[in-house]
Amino acid sequence: MIDSFKVLSGSAHPELAKRICEVLGTSLCAAELTTFPDGETFVQIQENIRGRDIFIVQPTCPPTNQNLMELLLMVDAGRRASAARITAVLPFFGYARQDRKDRPRVPITAKLVANLLVASGVNRVLTVDLHAGQIQGFFDIPVDHLYAGPVLIKAIKERDIKDLVVVSPDVGGIKMTHAYAKALNAPMAIVAKNRVNADTVEALNVIGDVKGRNVLLVDDLTETAGTLTAAADLLRKHGARSIFAGVSHAVLGEKGRSRIEGSPIEELFATNSVPLAHGPKVTALDIAPLLAQAIKRIHKDESVTSLFDI
Repeated sequence: MIDSFKVLSGSAHPELAKRICEVLGTSLCAAELTTFPDGETFVQIQENIRGRDIFIVQPTCPPTNQNLMELLLMVDAGRRASAARITAVLPFFGYARQDRKDRPRVPITAKLVANLLVASGVNRVLTVDLHAGQIQGFFDIPVDHLYAGPVLIKAIKERDIKDLVVVSPDVGGIKMTHAYAKALNAPMAIVAKNRVNADTVEALNVIGDVKGRNVLLVDDLTETAGTLTAAADLLRKHGARSIFAGVSHAVLGEKGRSRIEGSPIEELFATNSVPLAHGPKVTALDIAPLLAQAIKRIHKDESVTSLFDI
């Protein structure tokens, strides 16, 4: 079975691709990825993939446009090399926040990216915690949408945090927060926020009781950490004791790491869906076994339904 599929990696997160291969008991398919002096990307797959089921691991994290273009080129190379089926493994799907027309004369970029992937030759998409679940409908091909919840919840349970309240840092995260609260057998609360601009957030009020309780903030994504740290500051003012946070994707830059380090958050749990999930107070959790299990089941045409469960 091992020889009947190949796992390839772009340059976005080769460490995760190698971990997936370790779990699967195979080796990464050799590929050359270089950049010409004028900035153009060159791709060559260096092994025979004719008639193979291929899985290309490439989160479209920063540099987003470069990583997306590289993925499209790898897909096209695979299609022209007569791969039987091409699955784009996107542990993190960039542009997911641009999923609607919320002001005049703007694109729906998440839909455009979906169209580009399909046009390039992708037959199937495997992804984790899309910013909006309805993005699956932007694709006219099958999408396997996994959840990082089991990985995060396992780590949180191992900390054995007593007297816990699960908190959503904004109203949009209520569904995810409820799922975590149910799994952890804990009550939930909500922080009402106002976004000032792309990286500045005002936390306005707390709906729920957090006084004297330990708190877990949950979200699908943090980048500048504005939402999480503003919520943590407000929760501390409302009497919360220890404050933890759990996110599926920690797409952290220097500003995000600095904010988390200087915030009341004691520990941020995040998956290694992107290579940027590191820094002071950040604990990266391995998502490779989950992705490897999904790859194995997709290759064998088995159900992946149980992997969707949080």
